[in-house]
Amino acid sequence: MATYDFVFEALGLKEACGADDGGGLSSMADLMGDATGEDQVVSLWDTPFPSLDALHEACPAIPQSREVTRGLEQGFLNIKDSLKVVVDPLTQPLSWALNEALWIMQATPWWIMIPLLMLIVYLVGRSAKLVVLVAVCFGFLAFIDYYEYTMQTLAIIFVCAFICVLFGVPIGIAMSRSDRVQRGMIPVLDMLQTLPPFVYLIPLIFLFSVTEPKLYGIAIILYAMVPVIRLTDLGIRLVDQDVIEAADAFGMTKRQKLYGVQIPLALPNIMAGVNQTIMMSLAMVVIASLVSAPGLGVLVLRGIRSLELGVGLLSGLGIVLLAIILDRVTKAALARINAAQK
Repeated sequence: MATYDFVFEALGLKEACGADDGGGLSSMADLMGDATGEDQVVSLWDTPFPSLDALHEACPAIPQSREVTRGLEQGFLNIKDSLKVVVDPLTQPLSWALNEALWIMQATPWWIMIPLLMLIVYLVGRSAKLVVLVAVCFGFLAFIDYYEYTMQTLAIIFVCAFICVLFGVPIGIAMSRSDRVQRGMIPVLDMLQTLPPFVYLIPLIFLFSVTEPKLYGIAIILYAMVPVIRLTDLGIRLVDQDVIEAADAFGMTKRQKLYGVQIPLALPNIMAGVNQTIMMSLAMVVIASLVSAPGLGVLVLRGIRSLELGVGLLSGLGIVLLAIILDRVTKAALARINAAQK
């Protein structure tokens, strides 16, 4: 006798449930009942939660949990082709951008690329120590023959972080200007921020070929965009109301207030969001190596698959060095912004 037979008998639904087809596996209680000729009584302590599987034992008309997951999968597969027709053209520029960035970073000789990166770092941070740190880190990675992998990782981060900022800042501005937009976006951002990184890859694998760069590009962007959106919204909302009232007193329009007052005062928070977005992009690049993303993540994956301890440790160290460089550069830019505002 199934645990919840009495529920369907009390409701008069036993006949509507139909008979079990007997095709499934028998539980241990059923086997013992068949052997002894007695029904096994489940104690209150061992009573299972009325889940789909437990209710299915009492009423075969109720679907099992595996039927729900199978139905969800089949439903996604049914709309996959139609979804791809819409999504594929929209995301194709991302593949082009990633391919071009990877080609430029790898085709440029090291004696041009490393000094160029040092110059960019100096222009952003105005710090000789930071330039020396960049030179030492890239020199070390090139010395151990990880230069190409490092450039691949940097190319992906540059493209994905740029797109995150390009779309994230306007979304954050829209949230700051409308409470309704903010209420609608917060559940979406919460979901994106709490989903495990591997989950981002599951639907994308069904939509795109593993050889397409947009497969890992979309996963990185969705995972890393949240901080810049949240902190842009927060930064604009934290602008002192007295400053806003002063801008209103001068007769400034909403657009003038936004670009002339709110965004400049919110830049420290926006830059903090950019910093976090870059760090999350770097973290996701490693995971995206599972779906053919090039870079240092490939070496990490190789170290795990082949149990090559040295490769795994050195590639992990390379990722740490990249994270330090990117973090220091964005923080140096943030410090310059803070100093300029003071």
